[in-house]
Amino acid sequence: MDLCKNGKLLCDLRKAKGMTQKQVADKLGVVPKTVSKWETGHGFPDVSTISALADILGVSEKTILSGDLEQNLEEAGNMKKTKFYVCPYCGSFMQGTGNSQVVCCGKQLEALKAGLADDDHTISISEIEDDYYIEFNHEMSKEHYISFVSYVRFDRVLTVRLYPEQDASLRFPKMYGGKLYYYCNNHGLFEYQPKSRRKA
Repeated sequence: MDLCKNGKLLCDLRKAKGMTQKQVADKLGVVPKTVSKWETGHGFPDVSTISALADILGVSEKTILSGDLEQNLEEAGNMKKTKFYVCPYCGSFMQGTGNSQVVCCGKQLEALKAGLADDDHTISISEIEDDYYIEFNHEMSKEHYISFVSYVRFDRVLTVRLYPEQDASLRFPKMYGGKLYYYCNNHGLFEYQPKSRRKA
């Protein structure tokens, strides 16, 4: 193990999070001098600390042990590989590409898997000027609603947040070559498929 390499990674990750050595130390229950030793290559976290440190810095334990950021080159930078995450406790949603580790309310979230829409989650799309007008056949009550809609292409992701008791419709600028996803707070993530492409 190259302690200098590992230390530099720990330092870079901490700074990327906008945290001081003291803030990291306080979360781990150690003194700031200990974090400083790790980052300068004069020591390394013990086994019982690595898991908590990985959570704080938003990486895997394997990343900390190897001293290298894990990157899936096939997925990195390709927005079509975007994954969606929704916290079951607070309802916050996030998105990311590659091998992301997403944590909210103290729990690591799993990427959502999109299914095809059933009859209760159908949409209609029409054109208005330079936009697509999208309407959902879905209630928008506080208990059951569409939370967000995302259009994903290789070079961009456009997401619109929806809220209970508003209209179940929105406008998107016309784009081509992507996929449309939408999330129901009760039934999960759906991928839009034109009827002609759906299997009978």
